[in-house]
Amino acid sequence: MCSYTSRAAALVLLMGALACSDRPPGTAPDAAGGPNVLSTATNPELLARSLALALGDPAFRAHVKGELDRSPFREHKLSFQRFLAAGRGHALAAMAQRTGVATADLGRAADGAIPLEMYLPVPEHRRIWKGDANVLVATALADHDPPVAFDVRGNRLVLDPERPPATPVIAVVPVETDFSSSPAQLGECLWCGIFPPPPPQPPAPGLYLTKAHFVDDFEGWLKGGPEFEVHILGQKGQTDSLTDYQCAGEKQPAPYYFDQNALDWSGSVMLFSKVQLDAYNAAHPGQNIRVFVVEDDDTACQIKADRNLLNDAIKAVDGAYKAITAGNDSSSSAQKTFKRASAFQKLWAALGSLINTNDELVGNAVEDVVVGISHPRYNWIVKGQNNATNGWITLGMK
Repeated sequence: MCSYTSRAAALVLLMGALACSDRPPGTAPDAAGGPNVLSTATNPELLARSLALALGDPAFRAHVKGELDRSPFREHKLSFQRFLAAGRGHALAAMAQRTGVATADLGRAADGAIPLEMYLPVPEHRRIWKGDANVLVATALADHDPPVAFDVRGNRLVLDPERPPATPVIAVVPVETDFSSSPAQLGECLWCGIFPPPPPQPPAPGLYLTKAHFVDDFEGWLKGGPEFEVHILGQKGQTDSLTDYQCAGEKQPAPYYFDQNALDWSGSVMLFSKVQLDAYNAAHPGQNIRVFVVEDDDTACQIKADRNLLNDAIKAVDGAYKAITAGNDSSSSAQKTFKRASAFQKLWAALGSLINTNDELVGNAVEDVVVGISHPRYNWIVKGQNNATNGWITLGMK
């Protein structure tokens, strides 16, 4: 009983230290960060501080640096809970020892936390950090929240949510990556030197995205690179509501696999097959589809955003362009093309079930001739909230 009580007391003291630890000069107090700053200790903060304290040990820093460098995932991400459990819990034990709590207690805190991932989200930080003690560990539950960070002595500070510090930062944040399988090795050639490569297969008929440029990544720096997705929205049943028919994103199987992690992308990804489009047109005569772009921060290929913001964005775009904000297959025997068409559905009746999470609404694609603005090599303009121009994309039928 005494052993359990002492361990629990140590854990409580550690959690209390999150709110009381000294801040470096010039660091704003929690209250100055506004309502999004975590005002009480949470499991991600507890785990972030424990990791930071463990990084005070040079051997542990070398271990963390090596694991991050070896990660095959984008931005060298690691599953945080899997990292703690690896090697019979080596990392968890090291963190518990440096933190002064029992390994079992810290393990329960990790198990009780939401799934987390760890990595250095800023490319320059990944380049300059050599495994030294000049490093911070930061966490935030929502994109654009002020990150709460700890140095290797356990001092707590609140970082600017819009600009990363010069000091390298290891992020411990909610999972965005699919760690269920290792990513395929790009460029691997199984038959090189044995058989000639097979000829490329012609693309399946459908609507394709071949080029994209966005004016912003719509992602806080602590969350690393963006995760853009393209959704096909259309009439729900025979109502005036919209529903999501298809998504192209980084966790989708081919031919809908789409992985844009920077402002510019070129390639070829199917957004909606000809079979899907023909079936849609047969079931919804006279109706058309919207091409809608989001930056996903939550469940892959599910639009989850503030309903009012989504409604306002669509209404602003529809109002500016007389609802010629959809498209459809306009191919002829001489040319395959995807052209502007009228949008009839009332979004506010369609998406009432959406919950408020962190997906960023990049916008609704509108053909350039409707907008009255053209850009070389692009033919549709992505219009977001307040009818802001958030990007340019190239759409076409193949």
